[in-house]
Amino acid sequence: MPLSFPRRVDLAHLPTPLQPLDRITEKFSTPHGGPRIWVKRDDLTETAMSGNKLRKLEFVAGEAMAQGCDTLITCGGVQSNHCRTTALVGARLGMRVQLILRGELDGLPDGNLLVDQLAGASTAFYPPREYFEDLTNLFTHWQAFYAERGHKAFCIPTGASDGLGIWGYIAGSEELLADCRDAGFIPEHIVCATGSGGTQAGLTLGCHLLGSEARVTGYAVCDNAAYFQRKVREDIRHWCRLSGNTVDESGLNIQVNADYIGPGYAVADEPVYRAIAEVASLEGLLLDPVYTGKAFYGLLQELHKGNYRDCKNLVFVHTGGQFGLFPHRENFPFLL
Repeated sequence: MPLSFPRRVDLAHLPTPLQPLDRITEKFSTPHGGPRIWVKRDDLTETAMSGNKLRKLEFVAGEAMAQGCDTLITCGGVQSNHCRTTALVGARLGMRVQLILRGELDGLPDGNLLVDQLAGASTAFYPPREYFEDLTNLFTHWQAFYAERGHKAFCIPTGASDGLGIWGYIAGSEELLADCRDAGFIPEHIVCATGSGGTQAGLTLGCHLLGSEARVTGYAVCDNAAYFQRKVREDIRHWCRLSGNTVDESGLNIQVNADYIGPGYAVADEPVYRAIAEVASLEGLLLDPVYTGKAFYGLLQELHKGNYRDCKNLVFVHTGGQFGLFPHRENFPFLL
């Protein structure tokens, strides 16, 4: 269907590159009769604002500015990639940013949190139980806080994953499929990490709207497969309400692999860290242990099992997150 995109703010360096991972393919895929592995480098959407969240925030910021807002409020973990990107977007657009963060400040700020503070974002820390039980009220509190001071705040949900944010990966899927055509192939599988569900929802919906038969699979980094099946559908329904479009949900192919979450969100086992090191040494590609590292490790295990023998080309969407690598430095003793 022809799409009429809403207002957006040009922030990302697009299109991002699509490149083959031939040494990874040779080592992990070819011996098992699997596909050629490609990577869509959305870690290169911008130098510091890098990652998948920037595609979403182009549309979110566009809507916030259209509503006359001068402040952005959002939430996430202390090392949230989304919060870091929002902080930098706000600085670039001259908007205040308030971050509602899950967890505590432990020692000196590092990784994404350090960037949040460098960008001038205001941070409020909450214990996980209070954060999860009272998040809606926390948004209300901070929105009222800024209103009392003469500011109009726009609230952004976790990961900018809703019916507005998924426009980023509807546009992203259009770009990715064009990249593949230019490279001379049609992808049978598109793989990404899924943590708040919006990137997977946008890719799934985008491929559906564009008539692509590519199967989009989200490798879960938290929760479970049922949660993401539900969340992707919720985001797509919200998009329908906001955009006025309709989608036949029976035609949606929502695939979730939740076998590689490990001990929990933002916690990984040693094989994930070893996979991160191996991908860096083979391809010069940096992954993180929270999102892309877990997803890529899962992909390598599935290749080893021969579960992608049915295709010739598979695209891994690199959603960024390299700043989140550094707070995990103690988990790489095998490099010494």
